[in-house]
Amino acid sequence: MLVWLAAYLDKYASFLNVFVNYVSVRAILAALSALIIALFMGKPMINWLTKMQIGQVIRDDGPKSHLKKGNTPTMGGCLILFSITISVLLWAKLDSQFIWLVLFVLLGFGVIGFLDDYLKLVLKNPKGLRAKYKYLCQSLVAIIAMIWLYLALNPYMDFSLSIPFSKSWAVPLGIWVILLGYFVIVGASNAVNLTDGLDGLAILPIVLVAAGLGVYAYISTNNIFAGHLLFTYMPNVGIEELVVFCAAICGAGFGFLWFNAYPADVFMGDVGSLALGAALGVVAVIIRQELVLFIMGFLFVMETVSVILQVGSYKLRKKRIFKMAPLHHHYELKGWPETKVVVRFWILTIIFVCIGLMALKLR
Repeated sequence: MLVWLAAYLDKYASFLNVFVNYVSVRAILAALSALIIALFMGKPMINWLTKMQIGQVIRDDGPKSHLKKGNTPTMGGCLILFSITISVLLWAKLDSQFIWLVLFVLLGFGVIGFLDDYLKLVLKNPKGLRAKYKYLCQSLVAIIAMIWLYLALNPYMDFSLSIPFSKSWAVPLGIWVILLGYFVIVGASNAVNLTDGLDGLAILPIVLVAAGLGVYAYISTNNIFAGHLLFTYMPNVGIEELVVFCAAICGAGFGFLWFNAYPADVFMGDVGSLALGAALGVVAVIIRQELVLFIMGFLFVMETVSVILQVGSYKLRKKRIFKMAPLHHHYELKGWPETKVVVRFWILTIIFVCIGLMALKLR
């Protein structure tokens, strides 16, 4: 919205064209706006959630140190989604259909997570939204998004799966990109959801991966940097606005971390984790960097694989591989303090994101 205003007033004050022509400036402003909104709205939302007694239910079979977290306000993901949405609407060019696409996925998965949290925490239904209905809703949103994306980009590019650390290898996909994108979006959503189990554990990796994808989005839509790095140049059809979206995720994420750091005043709940995971997935699909997301978000992969291995091993052998899954609980039960688990997982994510960024040059 402010971009339109700046474009209109540019004839009276030429310096305003910096907001129109430089996506980097708008990305910084989007991050700052989302951060300020989250910090400003955080405490009132926490107080309201506490008043409404919308508190987290703690499993009694997990680490005993978690029992003291019972009734900590949750559904704080609403704060993140609100901050991102307002910031993006303020600073992105709204004639880019890709901005509306990523907002559709973010808010669509957010609604699914909200329904799950509402059923569990407000209506006191311990099962929440049944798994089959949750997966059906996730699939519907992801398929609509991928059909939308395929129709939007098909005239401009030949869809292929980019191979990191290679400037020439790529796997042609064609219409099969819809299926790949579906699995990436739904998979990323549920992987982040599984990771969100300790104070601050999920939100900083989300911010780091969003920042990494934002770098890829900026470089792939800038013909100078793309040419210098021998990178595939993306068509100039509004994809560069994803830089603003990724920056807004970073700002809102840091604002939420202010309240979610140990000991957490609020948890994001499914409304935040499902939505943010799906958002990372759809950004990676749009900029054709699904495997880079796999590298940068390898922490989420580790957590998901630990659950799959644990369930599979118990069903087949009646034995558990880990003391508890997801993986972060395993290390807690081994005696690691919660803060040590969180910080070490943060360090791992920094390493994974750096490896993903190395693929920009080592090609």
